[in-house]
Amino acid sequence: MSTYETLLSSSNARGAAYLVLVDPDKIDGNSLPKFIQHATAAGVDGFLVGGSLVLADTFEDCITTIKKNTKVPVVIFPGSVQQISKKADAILYLSLLSGRNAEHIIGSQVTAAPIIKKMKLEAISTAYMLVESGKTTSAEFMSNTKPLPRNKPDIAVAHALAAEYIGFKLLYLEAGSGAEHSVPEEMIAAVAKYCSVPLIVGGGIRTPDDARKKVKAGARFVVTGNVLEKEGSKDLIKEFAAAIHLR
Repeated sequence: MSTYETLLSSSNARGAAYLVLVDPDKIDGNSLPKFIQHATAAGVDGFLVGGSLVLADTFEDCITTIKKNTKVPVVIFPGSVQQISKKADAILYLSLLSGRNAEHIIGSQVTAAPIIKKMKLEAISTAYMLVESGKTTSAEFMSNTKPLPRNKPDIAVAHALAAEYIGFKLLYLEAGSGAEHSVPEEMIAAVAKYCSVPLIVGGGIRTPDDARKKVKAGARFVVTGNVLEKEGSKDLIKEFAAAIHLR
């Protein structure tokens, strides 16, 4: 079974799946093994690894450590072409469809494709769409693109439909790391209504209740990251898992 199929299976079995984003620059390498073990035991369905900026030379070490401490999928969530490793189970092959910067729609993808092929790394084609979140996020700034307006779900639907017709395997609505506001449920519901491609939602989700609302609105996968960097996050992971898993 491919990593993509494994993730869909978890989502189907549990009503929705919970993914935890690990940024190598924002987590202490010494505490990473216990964090991964605890998160896995708490019910996390997979780990995403990456960030808009990975400053330290710890990317591959981070993936190796995660792989040693969990059996759930470990998937690269690349912030740049440099964030590719054969040690992961798969990579989200992102195209920033919400923007109009050709480099992030197809340019970087062309550069990365031969590398991914040579590594025999599973690529999961993902339409990545930034959503206005109340402040400029790292992804927005680094990509030099405007996000989708949060009060215009019809625009999000049009982009998501285009992604489905092109043939993407996943849709990703992203408010961004440290977002002031998460993706609106109205937008999630509209996209889920008109599109059959599984939907990932992340950014600015700070409470289990907020995560449950995303699932109820139509998200098949919910991602949290920054909120787990605080003290006491271990118990919070279990609460998030319970809220996201409808069954």
